[in-house]
Parts: sequence; C-alpha cells; structure tokens
Amino acid sequence: MAKIGNHALVLGASMAGLLAARSLSEFYDKVTVVERDPLPDIPPETAAARRGVPQGRHLHGLLPRGAQAIEQLFPGILDQMVVDGAHHLDGRDLSRLYYHLGGHLMVRTGGAPSFAAYLATRPFLEEHVRARLRRIANITLLDDHDIVDVITTPDRHRVTGARVVNRRTREDIALSADLVLDATGRGARTPAWLTALGYQRPAEVHVPVQLTYVSQHLCMAPDALHEFAFLVGAVPGRPRGVGMVRAENDTWMFTVYGIAGLAPPTDLMSMCEFIEDCTPPRLLAAVLESEPIGEPARHGQPSSQWRRYDKMQRFPDGLLVMGDAICSFNPIYGQGMTVAALEALALRTCLSGGTTDLARRFFRAAAVPIRQAWDLSANPDLCLPEIEGTPPLFTRLLNGYIDRILTATEYDPTAVDRFVRVTALIDPATRLLRPGMVWRAAMANRRRPRRELPVRADDSLTRSSAS
Repeated sequence: MAKIGNHALVLGASMAGLLAARSLSEFYDKVTVVERDPLPDIPPETAAARRGVPQGRHLHGLLPRGAQAIEQLFPGILDQMVVDGAHHLDGRDLSRLYYHLGGHLMVRTGGAPSFAAYLATRPFLEEHVRARLRRIANITLLDDHDIVDVITTPDRHRVTGARVVNRRTREDIALSADLVLDATGRGARTPAWLTALGYQRPAEVHVPVQLTYVSQHLCMAPDALHEFAFLVGAVPGRPRGVGMVRAENDTWMFTVYGIAGLAPPTDLMSMCEFIEDCTPPRLLAAVLESEPIGEPARHGQPSSQWRRYDKMQRFPDGLLVMGDAICSFNPIYGQGMTVAALEALALRTCLSGGTTDLARRFFRAAAVPIRQAWDLSANPDLCLPEIEGTPPLFTRLLNGYIDRILTATEYDPTAVDRFVRVTALIDPATRLLRPGMVWRAAMANRRRPRRELPVRADDSLTRSSAS
C-alpha cells in the first residue's frame, strides 16, 4: 500500500494504541508507540496487568465483532491464542453459558452461533497483540517514557510531534511526526492541550454510573464447572452483579460489582456474600473451593464518558484521538476493546483516502460503532432508578422493547442469536426491528414458559460452601 507519511506517533500502548499502530504501519514509513510502563518481551502466559492499565486485573470480554476485527488486523492471532491456552466458545451449546440480563435467564439449550467468543485475560490478549507488532519492521515500541506535551507549528494549526521523557535517564526528547494519535485512555490530556492551543474542548456526555468492581483471579479444577462464562446483571432494586469467565489455562476471572456508589468488599468470602442472592449456589461453591491467584483488585469508574470530537468545528491537523480517550463505556458491558478494534479498522479506511480532512472523517467514522455501543450500555443504565439522570421517552420505550426481546431469549435460541448479533456489534440495532424479531417480542410473554421456583433457603452460601 502506498505510504502517505514518514512517521506516525502513537501515545499510549493501550489496546487502542496497539491496534492503531497496526493500521498506521500500512501508511507510514515508521510508527512509534510511546508508553510509560515497561513492555518486556515475554511469553503471553506470563503476562501481568500493567500499572497504567489498572482494569487489566479485572474481567474483560472481547465481543465476537471485536475478535473478527483483531483477526483482520493480525491474521491467525485467534488460533494462536487457543494454542497458547485461551478457550474458544463456539456458541453451539448454550448450556456452557449462564447469562442473566435484565432479570431474564437466557435459554440454556440449543445453540446461538453468534455467541462465539475467545476467552482470556486482558494481559494475555495484549501480549499476543504486542508480539505481533514486534514482528512488523516499521513499528517501534518505546516503553518507559512519559508523555509531556504535543509540539505544534507556530500558528498552532498543526501538531508536528510530541515531547517525551525517558523515565530511566530523565532525558527530554522531541519526537517529530506527521501524525500524532492519542490513545492514553480516559485520562487523556488532549482536551487540555486543545485549550492551551486556543481550540475549544470537545463537549462531553456523562452517565454517572458510580461503578466499583472487585476481581479475583482463580485457579480451579478443569471439571469444577460445566459453564465457560457466567454473567448476572444489575436490575432495579439490586444495583449489584457478577461476572466470571474461564480464562487461559483453566484459570478464571471472578468479578463482582456495584453501581450507584455501592462498593463490593475485597475478600473472597465477602465478595461471594455480596452477590449471594442473585448467583447460582454451585458457582459460589466452586469459587470458595478454588485457589486464589494473587490478591483481589478493586477499580472504580465514576461515569460512562463520551467526548464528542465528531462534533467539533475546529481541530488541529496532524492529531487524532482513539479508544477510551474518546469514549469510555461502563466496563461491565465489555465493549471497550471491540470498539477500539472497530476504530482501528475505521482508521485504516480513512487513511486509504489520504490525510486531507482526516480528523473530521475519522471522528465521524469512529462515532458509528461508538454510538451503537453507547446506546446498548448507557441507555439501559439510565433506566436504573439508582442512577442519576432521566432517560428520554425514546430510551424508555426502547428499553421496554428490549425487555420483551430478553423475555423471548428465555426460551428461544434464535432470539438469543439475533440479540447477541446486535450486542456483539456484528449487526446494527435496526436488525432488532425486523418482522421476525418484532413478532418474537410481541409473543414473548404468551410463549414464555412458567417461571422456575425461587432458590430454596437451604441452598444458601453456607450450605453450598460446606458441600
């Protein structure tokens, strides 16, 4: 592919930054990824969460569309992950999943091919991506460097590089670049840089979820549980939930969370008690019989946040923003890495059209997957009475329709498959309005099987852990 520039500079080796570097490598003679943390070249199974990615110690999901996008950027990477110990769930056996969303337990018989997923921890996936980048001759990973500021032309119309500092030697280095891409995450300083350069900050949209989640990495016997993944979402009146996924080499990541300021405890027994009333007792028993790996980790996020770069009238040339630096979603929906991968594909498409008006074209292209993911996470959050904010009428009506679809998923694998194709960002949300889905939603309550009896009192955590 024809090169359009000499040097592209990526700020931050987040998943967004790594995937952006892959796209940029096709269009620039040289790509440099600057990262504050050390990035040792190590086997993926030994990878640990980086200091700069505190959420790396928690449950992560790579949605099916995200897996497809990463495979487009790095052909063969998914198979290699499986060879190295990750699990592939093909979706053909729904008994391998326990998904309880919006008060609805999805059917556990039949299959839903769209539920295909690759299960691994965030560090394991990141190290596989970094390993692939290291094989690309024109990409350099410059670790152990702090990012200080961007460099611009005297008229401030174009960003021409960035100043960084070597954390070991304290040497101040000016890196010139044709394009600078900020992928430093939610705390990115681009809004402040824009203000200093005489530009307006992007408008921001927030949904104040006040989320706190606590995770414990576990070692568990291979036959301890039949399922590969569990998810119980928060519902009105119970702003708590739990997720657990079988990760590489038969380890598990166990995460409990609370929203609206409800914070889980940080010891394993108390974590289980925190979600005892909404979690299968056999899951809790398996957790308590497992062997913890390391200490529990806690992380908080005050809000879902979308910086509307796509609506800015003026923006300096030579600068882009990507990943959580644009939009950080409520992490319990597992959308962040997938949206970053789709943004990387959008970046590649935009770069193939040259650099003219690049920022405007890219931000508008990136807003397409961001909007779909935002609507699928922020809108349901707004409809929880514990979360501050009043959802608009359209959101309330839409959530009512989604509740009908979730009712249909209790007994209909086809409804599961079609719903997942949307939540996995494979299909646009409008697919849920096709006649077949509208009919399923309309008939859901009539066709719904009789509800199961509630869990008996003697199926408590105490009885489960003692069995």
